[in-house]
Amino acid sequence: MDDQHAKGAVNRIEGKVEEVAGKVTDNKGQELHGKAKQIQGSGQQAIGDVQNAVQKPDDKPTRA
Repeated sequence: MDDQHAKGAVNRIEGKVEEVAGKVTDNKGQELHGKAKQIQGSGQQAIGDVQNAVQKPDDKPTRA
């Protein structure tokens, strides 16, 4: 797991906790902030996927 994937996973978990806390306390602002943080985490993980795809060479054999 690279840096972007790790940061994304942490943000998604923190966001979910914040969202649930907002629901329990009936705090819409906190709930929405948690959802936004989850989206941010998903974006970070997608960036990590792209970075991995660009950095790794294609394993397909070339035709001669």
